[in-house]
Amino acid sequence: MKPSRLPMIGWIADPEVNRVMHALLAGTDVEARYVGGAVRDTIRGAIHPGMQVDVDIATTATPEKSLELLGAAGIKAVPTGIDHGTITAVSNHRPVEITTLRRDVATDGRRAEVAYTTDWMADAARRDFTMNAIYAGADGTIYDPLGGVDDAIAGRVRFMGDADARIQEDYLRILRFFRFYAWCGKAEIDSGGLQACARHIAGLAKLSPERVAKELLKLISAENPMPALRQMAASGILGAVLPEAVNLERLNGLAEIDAMTFFEPEPVLRLAALLPDDAAAAAQVGARLRLSNAQRDRLVAVLSARLPVFCYMSAREMRRTAYRMTPKIMRDAAMLRWAGDARRTQNTVQWRALLPMIESWKPPRLPLDGHHARLAGVPDGPKIGEVLREVEEWWIDADFIMDEYALLERMKAIVQATIL
Repeated sequence: MKPSRLPMIGWIADPEVNRVMHALLAGTDVEARYVGGAVRDTIRGAIHPGMQVDVDIATTATPEKSLELLGAAGIKAVPTGIDHGTITAVSNHRPVEITTLRRDVATDGRRAEVAYTTDWMADAARRDFTMNAIYAGADGTIYDPLGGVDDAIAGRVRFMGDADARIQEDYLRILRFFRFYAWCGKAEIDSGGLQACARHIAGLAKLSPERVAKELLKLISAENPMPALRQMAASGILGAVLPEAVNLERLNGLAEIDAMTFFEPEPVLRLAALLPDDAAAAAQVGARLRLSNAQRDRLVAVLSARLPVFCYMSAREMRRTAYRMTPKIMRDAAMLRWAGDARRTQNTVQWRALLPMIESWKPPRLPLDGHHARLAGVPDGPKIGEVLREVEEWWIDADFIMDEYALLERMKAIVQATIL
């Protein structure tokens, strides 16, 4: 049954959210309604008790008027995007984004020139998908000017009005189409929207790498991104934005593992699953998408890991490998090996046992250094490193149990045999 009102529980009953909403409604002739993901996902039944929800409000008040009303109510406001009509209210540490109703004046495929309006239909018509043009009043009353509620409930991701026109306003909407299908889609993908995305594939080249990366990482973080990714691959869109994506089946395996074990999806690890086991390709992707240094380094590290990792490793084998890789890299490598395991379901118990072993182990530090090597008679130069490496290998093979005295004796034996 189509709802006419949101239940007054969760985010819509949050006193801090209500405080912001009623501060705006205190203005003369000011209208304000909730909009965006909080409304859409409540209708979809995708919001659960205790879930952190981003709340957005659309209002007929200009940004300056909104700032004035919030100030009068003693609510802090930050002009986070005031040039585009957006401010952020912060009530007792609870942020709420507020945007003035807008209509597009001009677009170039990357950004829009907008004008403020008091026309709710004009504001709805400029949005990307029907399910994102649903509003709710302070009392939960639903306003659905363009049929978004039915689409949200049915899991139909449809462009607002003419798909070609919506895409040409901002080519990022091509990626958003697949991202929303990954997160919200339940029905077959909208064929008209899919064809429009394929027609405008060249427009993706106009987008900034940061915007592309943000959408891709959000898309692959969905519980099951595979239907969307397969449609992207078949239409050529995946190859246009991520030509290195050659391991769809490994990502499928990783998504299955996350669902089966209730692991939280890790977008960078999922991106690694898509890519070849090649450090150069990982570095290239990191640079092209302008990932953070930490994200890029993680990609490169796991995709260049060459030591074997298998589900039936003994504790000793695990320690040896984790010492050489570091536990963090080995854990990522284990997840990718598990995702690529043809018997991943049958071997779940073994893989699940291995992961906490890796994560809980703290690598010891070799208790010898160059000072000890010099005392043992090693001359300054490359020989110091060679002797330390040989001692370290012996220590690793002994499962790290040798104390400093035993290691010193081993070092003396190596020095006598190779140097003195």
